[in-house]
Amino acid sequence: MMSGRALLSHLAPLLACLGLLALWQVAALLLNTDSFPTALDAIRAIPSILGDKESLINILASLRRMAVGFGLAVIFSIPLGLMMGRSHLVAAFFNPLLMVIYPVPKAALMPIIMLWLGVGDIAKTLVIFLGVSLPVIYHSFQGAKAVEEKMLWSGAAMGLSAAQRMIRIVLPAALPEILTGCRTGLVLALITMITSEMIARQSGAGNILFNALDMGEYDTVYAMIIIVGAMGIGLDAAFENLRRRLVKWSEPGFDMPLSFA
Repeated sequence: MMSGRALLSHLAPLLACLGLLALWQVAALLLNTDSFPTALDAIRAIPSILGDKESLINILASLRRMAVGFGLAVIFSIPLGLMMGRSHLVAAFFNPLLMVIYPVPKAALMPIIMLWLGVGDIAKTLVIFLGVSLPVIYHSFQGAKAVEEKMLWSGAAMGLSAAQRMIRIVLPAALPEILTGCRTGLVLALITMITSEMIARQSGAGNILFNALDMGEYDTVYAMIIIVGAMGIGLDAAFENLRRRLVKWSEPGFDMPLSFA
């Protein structure tokens, strides 16, 4: 039987969303302007967007670009971050480059990337890749750096090579920190995806949003914002569920069984 406090904890996100929608509805009714439709008007526009084949193709194209950019960033960033965390030479080489790139808004790079690569999928995927890479590299670096030296000495004493120690000791020990970086990168992938599509307007969820804004279809604009927000919540919740399963052993209060007898 779930206690009242536990039930409230589970319902808190839903209650927060309902409260936000209620405030939106009241504010829209008080302002009474075409550029700020009510929450109900925006919600009513969602089925027409999701029921339109072209809009669905655009949204799926966005998710495909996001998945490719995120996947490539993870494949590149985790090994680099781990090597930076365990090698002063690698860290000394890449740190200045990352410090130059990190403060620059990735959307600001979009016009330059468009000049080089055009306005197709490659340019948008590259922007997503850049947005995701930095947090994943940073958290991988911090996770690898925090690994105790005595664990690596023990591995070396057992005959493990440097590469084997990286894979069998450093990677598992750094995994909780790595997945935290991946979760941050997933949100940034969604943000950079929408931003890049609003700048290079050919297809995608950002293109739907900006076209609706140009046409003065404000209910569609806000409906797309709700859809993108729902995508973000769903992806984040799914990834957090996966993260908890993968690193359950690192959670406070988890007791690893010493015997399965």
